[in-house]
Amino acid sequence: MKKLILLLFVLSLLSTISCNNDDDNSTQNLIDQLPPETQTGENTFGCLLDGEPFIPGGGTNPLDCVYQFVNGEYYFGLQGNKRNENNNLITIALSTNELEIEQGLSYNLLNNISGNAQGYFSISTNFNFTSENHTELLMITKLDQINQIVSGTFWFDIEDQNGTVHEIREGRFDMQYTQ
Repeated sequence: MKKLILLLFVLSLLSTISCNNDDDNSTQNLIDQLPPETQTGENTFGCLLDGEPFIPGGGTNPLDCVYQFVNGEYYFGLQGNKRNENNNLITIALSTNELEIEQGLSYNLLNNISGNAQGYFSISTNFNFTSENHTELLMITKLDQINQIVSGTFWFDIEDQNGTVHEIREGRFDMQYTQ
């Protein structure tokens, strides 16, 4: 009888461990659907948007990246676009406003004002910017101004016009930019 109880306990424990591993694999499988983190100008962009893979595609100009020096100030802009099942255009973007970016530095994504980096999210024409109300981060892992390549990672939370907070996680990009 003691052996039977011990056997049932061990089977129950193994079942619990197995279920926990399945959940971890499910999240990892979603991340595996994103483009790899490269630094060679592959023109890739992806993230998890509310737990689902977001990879730009389709339509006009699904992916765009610029890094410009205009009137004595630097401006960085990167955006990915795709249409959802309702044919609404979804945009996830990162930018700086009068702020030079540097390789190896991290930037908090704050309000859309001069001297800041910010994240941006929209569905159709409802534009939303990051703010101090949520935690956000952009990391520039490569900036090659000769070959015009910028790579990095990002994540942020952003509140839409209805008060819904969207989670953008595991973001990565590897882009050739225009000036």
